[in-house]
Amino acid sequence: MSIFVPNKVYLWGILLHYFIQKKSAAEAHRILVQTYDDNALSDTTCRDWFRRFKNNDFQLEDKERSGAPKKFQDKELEQLLDEDPSQTLSELGKILQVDESTVSKRLKGLGMIQKQGHWVPYELKPRDVERRFGTCELLLQRQKRKGFLLGGKKFSTDEEVKGEVEKWAKGLAGNYFKEGIKKLIPRFTTCIERNGDYVEK
Repeated sequence: MSIFVPNKVYLWGILLHYFIQKKSAAEAHRILVQTYDDNALSDTTCRDWFRRFKNNDFQLEDKERSGAPKKFQDKELEQLLDEDPSQTLSELGKILQVDESTVSKRLKGLGMIQKQGHWVPYELKPRDVERRFGTCELLLQRQKRKGFLLGGKKFSTDEEVKGEVEKWAKGLAGNYFKEGIKKLIPRFTTCIERNGDYVEK
């Protein structure tokens, strides 16, 4: 009994079919693995082809490679990071068909650094600064209205503040901080996934 082994062009055609069906690259990759097992395309390759399709490049052939290194626009790199900011230099290099050092230089040029496995801007964008400023303003307004910090009490000295904080801390349940930190983890995860475009309400 013969086992069908698909070639690359055949698999690329299947990817185009899934793209037209509005499936994601991840879904297409999952189906290929379920169907063709070891003969399936890699996740990175699937994402690369979906990126081509999104750019209206439907030519199912290998791009001819000249001796000169491939050039790419910063816009391409930014688009890849928007799709998945957790991609490694190696993955980005494969998709863009350049070496890791080229990707690294471009990322530095774009002011991007890697934090906790995600590429993020080194400096906050104006909208991020504005968002943080807005959050601080809201907290201050809330303090003025409801006095939610230390029960709205006013203090004359640092010692009074210290004493009130210690009194407050002693009155907390033993697992208060542990439970509080547990609640922060999904918020931090969401914040990272959205590249900082997240404010808890």
